[in-house]
Amino acid sequence: MKYHLIGAGGVGMSALATLVLKLGHVVTGSDRTLGTDNLKRLERLGARIFPDDGSGVAPDIDAVIVSTAIEDSNRDLVRARELGLKVVHRAAALQHFLSGRRLVAVAGTCGKSSVTALLGHVLSSCGLDPLCVNGANVVGWEGAVRFGSGQYAVAEVDESDKSLSAFSPYAAIVTNSSADHFSKDEMDEVFDAFIAKATGPVLDARGETYLPKDYMAQNESLAVRMAVMLGCDENAARASLASFKGVERRLQPCGAAVYDDYAHNPEKLRSMIAVLKKRHRGAICVIWRPHGYGPLKKMLDGLAAMFSEALSTDDALLVLPVYDAGGTADRTIGSETLVERVSGPEAAKVDSFDDVLSFCAENARRFAAVAVAGARDPGLPALARRIASARLGEGAAR
Repeated sequence: MKYHLIGAGGVGMSALATLVLKLGHVVTGSDRTLGTDNLKRLERLGARIFPDDGSGVAPDIDAVIVSTAIEDSNRDLVRARELGLKVVHRAAALQHFLSGRRLVAVAGTCGKSSVTALLGHVLSSCGLDPLCVNGANVVGWEGAVRFGSGQYAVAEVDESDKSLSAFSPYAAIVTNSSADHFSKDEMDEVFDAFIAKATGPVLDARGETYLPKDYMAQNESLAVRMAVMLGCDENAARASLASFKGVERRLQPCGAAVYDDYAHNPEKLRSMIAVLKKRHRGAICVIWRPHGYGPLKKMLDGLAAMFSEALSTDDALLVLPVYDAGGTADRTIGSETLVERVSGPEAAKVDSFDDVLSFCAENARRFAAVAVAGARDPGLPALARRIASARLGEGAAR
């Protein structure tokens, strides 16, 4: 079978493409940004990658796979419909390719990528050899995929577009629930329906409290508890946590006290800042890029309040322009709107990565730590590495 994935460079789509390739199918893909690490990995596995101009959509493709982020005007999608090709949503495709395993689906507003990776690692350490498909790349995996031959498949499922409803899990985890893409009440209804479909063990952590909140402790606890429910020895499961190497872009160290993080909503950003302040004495600098105009508008008040409360007067917040994926988004609320509403820390909108680098160079010895955060933009990890390299070269104080 031959499949074409639109937006193949995104972590979720590249993970699905990796799985499809590992299962022996032919894969082509497209993306508006070529040459990224995820796309290079797919090419090494045998995929052919095209620009998203319709040129990669051939008449012999059995199905074109899209995510919710792909708009009707996308040229690949337009070409696919002109050819009368079958178009399938990513969630439905993933459910199809995992249908031969017992699916352990991990959902939640925050932490699901970490829990998925931890659970996959624990099950592997305990000899169950799971197939895992994550929403974030994991150190030591094939990007976001661990290709095992055991009976269990562990997969992160997405609540942002409610596509988790496409899955029929054997076991289910809900890490937590908060307002993000939808209100908390609406999100809870989605999660309730999701866990009601599970035929095996369920872990619903929405009512669990960690004072102060220690998300890693909760993530590890959920992974161990589900592993035990699936047949692992508890002592062996707990012991395996020590060898877990981490998830990429989850407060990932880049050197010189510079971190790369996926945080993109108030709760995740607040947690990231709290960990940085716990690890480092002194001022911190947060460089953040909103991942869309719609999410920024929806979370604007919460983001402004969070940054004002979590950052001190010695800290700095640099907000890059909204990551613009094109389409018909309402662009009336931008990064400058957020900056105007933040009080307390030094806050400024910066227009480019070069402006960020200039600021960091001018303030080389001011900050004990620097974090680059945000979703979707594939250039953010490289920016964090550039900042780290510059700080190392300048001998900045830690």
